[in-house]
Amino acid sequence: MDTLALDAVLLRLARSSFRARFHLRGGEQEYVRSRGMATVRCHAQDFIGSRLAPARPAKDGQQTPWGGHPVFRGQHATATCCRTCLERNHGFARGQPLTQDQQAYIVDLLCRWIERQAAVAGGAPGADHQSALF
Repeated sequence: MDTLALDAVLLRLARSSFRARFHLRGGEQEYVRSRGMATVRCHAQDFIGSRLAPARPAKDGQQTPWGGHPVFRGQHATATCCRTCLERNHGFARGQPLTQDQQAYIVDLLCRWIERQAAVAGGAPGADHQSALF
């Protein structure tokens, strides 16, 4: 999915006061800086594949920690933390395993959110806190 389409989804999600309050914290920002987005993307693929992709994930609704890893924080910001949020916000039905395309969409969305957060934290030119809300 292209970045403009991902940004449109992130903008829609940022209209939720709950979703908009999530931002990468210091340790999570350092994790992205030190390990890089390629590693973060691999972790996102692993987490989504094992914790979210099954039709009936173990501990659904409780499987995603609130922080400690940029992907976990991003899952709450992007409503990709559990199958209920996926269904409500992205239209992915519960009780069905996620397809490879759906998993790729989730990973792309998470990585886009993390990249935007990291750019603001790193002081990228033209970055501001408001733009990091989505």
